[in-house]
Amino acid sequence: MTEKKWRTRMLGERHLSPETLMMGYGYDPLLSERSLKPPVFRTSTFVFRSAQDGKEFFELAYGLRQKRPNEEPGLIYSRINNPDLEMLEDRLAIWDAAEASLVFASGMAAISTTLWAYVRPGDVLLHSDPIYGGTDFLLNKILPQFGVTPVGFPAEGGFAAQVEAAQRALARGPVTAIYVETPANPTNGLVDLTEIRRTAEAIGQTAHRPIIIVDNTMLGPLFQTPLALGADLVITSLTKYVGGHSDLIAGCCSGAREWLEPIRGMRTILGTMCDPETGWLLMRSLETLKLRMNAAADNARRVAEFLSRHRQVKSVWYLGFLPAEHPDREVFERQCKSAGSTFGFEVRGGETEAFAVLDQLKVIKLAVSLGGTESLASHPAAMTHSDISAEEKLRLGISPALIRLSVGIEDADDLIADLEQALSVLD
Repeated sequence: MTEKKWRTRMLGERHLSPETLMMGYGYDPLLSERSLKPPVFRTSTFVFRSAQDGKEFFELAYGLRQKRPNEEPGLIYSRINNPDLEMLEDRLAIWDAAEASLVFASGMAAISTTLWAYVRPGDVLLHSDPIYGGTDFLLNKILPQFGVTPVGFPAEGGFAAQVEAAQRALARGPVTAIYVETPANPTNGLVDLTEIRRTAEAIGQTAHRPIIIVDNTMLGPLFQTPLALGADLVITSLTKYVGGHSDLIAGCCSGAREWLEPIRGMRTILGTMCDPETGWLLMRSLETLKLRMNAAADNARRVAEFLSRHRQVKSVWYLGFLPAEHPDREVFERQCKSAGSTFGFEVRGGETEAFAVLDQLKVIKLAVSLGGTESLASHPAAMTHSDISAEEKLRLGISPALIRLSVGIEDADDLIADLEQALSVLD
């Protein structure tokens, strides 16, 4: 069986769907003793057929020459490439509608390696707010130590806020990258990616157009496709929905090969690649991705509807509830394929009341992270975003009363019953 045939996405004239391709795309059982599933290639290094092969493999790996027509990179060393990771990257690229994908040891490894590849001392990084706490720490505490200046704009501020922030950013130096998280963690604020592209193009009229990097973790890769909306690179924490079982940590970056090449080189030298066994587990999880994400999204709608009617709940930040007159409603309908299964809600009161509810939960686990088969609840202000100042948290809408829910695939009525008894402590 030729490589071209076993990588095909077609059945005659029919384009095969991603959920079908997840069952075997990029893998030929005949090359692995006819094993139905790919083995875990738990090896540090690979044997060359000849010294000339080794020379040519390294030339390609280190960019010393261009690929020949139909040439595939040869296996060298698992820090550079590995069969499990290559198969996984092929499949992730399908979901992201990308030319290629790179996998990393964590979501933060994907984010940091990508930014190290594209920002330099003296550069300015334009970014949306709020963003995940770890990313916020990287942008506002670590990158400035290396001469990179972050300039933020509110996720829900629209094009005017982006333009104003871009002007402030350009006054401080060249804007080489725009980093966006949408929906925002934990507020579910939406950033219009079409407007982000407009902002980038406007900057590009007088300077080099900044690369657009979108963190798609909250909805991706099933419910949003940023590359089709103007992004250059899309980053996802595979720990979340893709892994989906709260038993691994990984991340990925997808996009055009030309955008990925500097990141690939940086990953090789920094050693931030994913390990083969984690790659194998992710391939396992990709087979049920659509089933799990759809089931969790259905549960989330029912849970959100219950919370919206509860006497002790002040507000529910569920994307499916955006009223027609809300400025984000049109963005949601155009940009997102679902409201997903992670959202926040505010109890009546503050931190004391929120903590009381969290401590009373029985079925829903008190833990950070999201996108697992089990439902999780956390307190963003005191946990994932604790490093942000109290004043900044309030500006971003991360109040002491806010609880974030990641709804899993349990019985929805059981989850509602758990929340009902937990909220009863506030009566």
